[in-house]
Amino acid sequence: MAKNIFTITGMKCVNCKANVERAIKALPGVADAEASLEDACVTVEYDDAQVTPREMIDAVEDLGRFEMTI
Repeated sequence: MAKNIFTITGMKCVNCKANVERAIKALPGVADAEASLEDACVTVEYDDAQVTPREMIDAVEDLGRFEMTI
């Protein structure tokens, strides 16, 4: 399992946090995603043989309100 912390801009409330986590967790190979409003980031545990950081970034940015970077 790999673990990365991504910076996210645009999260303003608990609904934003939940949307980000849901988008990432829906990807195959993602074991866990925990977003933090205070730190403006999300910590993701994933199988790097099944999903890439780029795919996670795309899934979050496809929501239209957030920008995510490693």
